[in-house]
Amino acid sequence: MNNSECKILIVEDDAPIRKLMSTTLKANGYVFKTAASGIDAERELTSYQPDVVLLDLGLPDMDGVEIIKTLRSWSEMPVIVVSARSEDTDKIKALDAGADDYLTKPFSVNELLARIRVAQRRLAASERNNDSEPVFVNGDLKIDYAAGTAYLEGEELQLTPIEYKLLCLMAKNVGKVLTHTFITDHIWGNSLESDVATLRVFVVSLRKKIEKNPSDPQYIQTHIGIGYRMNRL
Repeated sequence: MNNSECKILIVEDDAPIRKLMSTTLKANGYVFKTAASGIDAERELTSYQPDVVLLDLGLPDMDGVEIIKTLRSWSEMPVIVVSARSEDTDKIKALDAGADDYLTKPFSVNELLARIRVAQRRLAASERNNDSEPVFVNGDLKIDYAAGTAYLEGEELQLTPIEYKLLCLMAKNVGKVLTHTFITDHIWGNSLESDVATLRVFVVSLRKKIEKNPSDPQYIQTHIGIGYRMNRL
């Protein structure tokens, strides 16, 4: 997806920051609209149908997390939270509600653009997957969902059922930060503290099988205190 084909909605009540984002997007060839309140945002989400949303949480009329929850009831469009809230609990709340990424203010325009490019790649990958056979390819990693097998550089991986389930969950959400709660809910059906500890063990085990250098992982990125993300290579 080219920049000119990617429609972005900026939801930000702070005028200087909204102007900075608008100027940055315009300079890089993006098509965009802006909203300064939750009500405006909800109207634009349904009428404008953006491809990517840049969302501030501290809006004057509602909390951005509520917008994410409402949006997720009918759409999977990527949401990048851009907020001054820097506590892990705020990040986890937004990500658990369905946000794809979280950028803390103040931010550099280069980092903002990088996060948008990740969202674009996820959209492109999603379009490819919708139009093709049920096979996921990312770098040297390949997952054949129909056969229930995974390969690295053409060699079949010997994965345990939990490792395979974990790998598929991350692959189907490539580029998106998945919280510990989200992952454990999908893998074990609950999010007990003991399951989070077990999850770390499985991530270490999975990395040993898919990463060339598990101590410097390229596929599975750790977000300390929050969860994990599969990078698009």
